[in-house]
Amino acid sequence: MAGNITGATFGFQDMHLHGSAFYDFLMLRKRFFVDTLAWNIPHNDAVELDQYDTPVSSYSVALLDGRVVAGARIMRFTDRWGTHGCMLQDAADGKLPGIPTDVLPQGRTFGEASECTRLVLSDTLPNSQVREEALALVVRGLVELAIGHGSHELVTLTVPAFRRSLRRLGYAVDQISAQYHSPLDGRTYAILRMPARHADRQGGDREIAALFPLPGRLGL
Repeated sequence: MAGNITGATFGFQDMHLHGSAFYDFLMLRKRFFVDTLAWNIPHNDAVELDQYDTPVSSYSVALLDGRVVAGARIMRFTDRWGTHGCMLQDAADGKLPGIPTDVLPQGRTFGEASECTRLVLSDTLPNSQVREEALALVVRGLVELAIGHGSHELVTLTVPAFRRSLRRLGYAVDQISAQYHSPLDGRTYAILRMPARHADRQGGDREIAALFPLPGRLGL
């Protein structure tokens, strides 16, 4: 029987209020992106952390009985830290080998967007309902953070099939870029976008604030 699922959002300024949640999220990222997908990204034996984990980034995680089981990172598309912008802009500028420089769709601007990256769910979650509850909490936190950024939409580079998972949660998700095949992990990727609005599981969206922590009773 699944335990209690809660959500939390934080940034560098307040991550200390959430115990080891940030470090635990980095550990979860390492197990998936490095150990499973074999990405050649900065890591040690325990965690994965890259150039986008900076004070301009924030995080949304789901915890099962206090243990981080899902999470993602978000930053305003136009924010910069040192020589780096967001991941998609850096890819378009030729700074990220493995992602095409034409990844951004022509004719679109992202000045009112927040970019989501490093979305991951633990493979130890007991069943599909718990996985959906965890994902719902993470995405709800991302939307809350994006609204706090003043953003009107969220964008992410991910597998196109993820659109179905988000739509099941009540989000209006569109694919806005061409797909490309990554030779690094053999997967297909595209940019998805959705409005910075909380999902209404009864149909439609409502732009309201979420309260964290909260019980993860969002599964179908």
